[in-house]
Amino acid sequence: MFQMSQKITVEIEGRPPMECAVGTRVRDLPIGDYDDQGLAYLGAMVNNDVVTRSYELEVDSRVRPLTLRDRAGWRIYRHSVAFLLAKVVRERFPDALFSVEHSLGPGFYCSFARKGHNSISDTELADIESELRALVRRDAPIERRKIAFETAIRHFEAQGRDDIFDLLRFQNPPKIVVYECEGFTDLAHSVLADHTGALEYFRLIPYPPGFVIQFPDMERAPNFSPFEPQPHLFQIFREHKEWGRILGLRTVGDLNRAIANNEIADIIRIAEGLHEKKIAQIADHIRDHRDRIKWILIAGPSSSGKTTFSKRLMVQLRVNGLKPVTISVDDYFVDRARTPRDETGAPDFEHLETVDLELFNRHLAALDRGEEVEIPSFNFATGAREFRGRKLRLESDQIALIEGIHALNPRLTHALLPDRKFKIYISALTQLNLDYHNRIATTDNRLLRRMVRDNMFRGNDAVTTLDMWPRVRRGERLWVFPYQNEADIAFNSALDYELAVLRPFVEPLLREVKPYHACYGEARRLMMFLDSFVPARHEPVPPNSILREFLGRSAFRY
Repeated sequence: MFQMSQKITVEIEGRPPMECAVGTRVRDLPIGDYDDQGLAYLGAMVNNDVVTRSYELEVDSRVRPLTLRDRAGWRIYRHSVAFLLAKVVRERFPDALFSVEHSLGPGFYCSFARKGHNSISDTELADIESELRALVRRDAPIERRKIAFETAIRHFEAQGRDDIFDLLRFQNPPKIVVYECEGFTDLAHSVLADHTGALEYFRLIPYPPGFVIQFPDMERAPNFSPFEPQPHLFQIFREHKEWGRILGLRTVGDLNRAIANNEIADIIRIAEGLHEKKIAQIADHIRDHRDRIKWILIAGPSSSGKTTFSKRLMVQLRVNGLKPVTISVDDYFVDRARTPRDETGAPDFEHLETVDLELFNRHLAALDRGEEVEIPSFNFATGAREFRGRKLRLESDQIALIEGIHALNPRLTHALLPDRKFKIYISALTQLNLDYHNRIATTDNRLLRRMVRDNMFRGNDAVTTLDMWPRVRRGERLWVFPYQNEADIAFNSALDYELAVLRPFVEPLLREVKPYHACYGEARRLMMFLDSFVPARHEPVPPNSILREFLGRSAFRY
């Protein structure tokens, strides 16, 4: 029989182990409130799980405090500032229709409208910022509390929060976790900072009809990058949001209600029909400009659905009488021994110069002139390029598709004249919110897609995918996102229903991640996130869907 001890051993990162009383809070450990760079501690990693500073230690623990410069700390920071923003808007403008909608660069786009006004004025935005900064200066506590389910329902119903009421309708825990600050209460979807004084770095930027709340760069905190508008992505979000309103799908609660009412098959058909319509419109544009367009460049981050989009676009191009061919960038990889290295000395497979740029552009130029070239093949088993006699010549009625993460980088196709290229950017930009104050990260959408695909087709478990994901994200920040504004058009590959369909596939994978794995905190966060969704069956998903690239049973070969 185990004997309960009143003492536990705590290892704070970089320090010798120490004894503490059971129930010691993280914030009471001898680590202070700020690191040596002056950045506030926002939470902590305890035994590989992300917790608040009010968390009580009950077992032997390894503790690492988190700041803005840690990925988990940066997430805490953004959600905490959004919580304060929701508080200020409700108190200052109680009649406003306010929502934290989606990421836009290093910040969140927020919608704001009042009766008779569909946009926020400079004066209103200045009022919000002034109140927000005053709240930070007051250094008010942010308390994590558990309240009875019935109490939560009554509270949010009295507040007119139908978004939360609908979310809780399909849950039944005895207690609900909320955060409270100076009388303002909101549902807890993630860990938040425990006091407002830790949240001093933000900017409010007009972005009609709403505004953007910008955060510091994670790697350079507390410094900010210049804010750059992203018109393509913003237009996609606005358009997709409008479709969501038409379908009655603004929040996860709306989606759950549709699933419970057996309406999911109609939702799937409409969402897939929208994709097909958009792809057909892109194909029509290419046909209408066939006199100059010879090269279609398709780029996007990992698991955005580039490959299936390319295949569906080829079908629509054939419908329009064109003869598309594909050229795989992968075939032009340099031999593995020449692969660039990252700062740790590991192979950097996201780097542009994993591609033999000189050979690739020499072949592109020859093909553009109508000449024949011998296309290489990359042998992934040996890590070397091979030539197997595969010849290609582009005929006058043919058009070439190049798909890959670097496709919009001008260096990849510098041998081609800009007017000959049509550039498409793909990303999965979900328009659904958990509730009006809590967005769904588009990154999570792609990560869950990749987790399912990696397990189903590459034999990887969730730990492998989660461990490699930070490197993938680093490559996207360096090699994909900086070039998204190069696109002539953007395509949103997100499907409003997909997270409900992905849930039954992902949950068993996440349950295999244990507390001794470094990625345990991320797995726990994703499990809690998926718990908000009523699961949906995958059978109604059509075989040509982008989602089939990740689930299997696709009509296309990969």
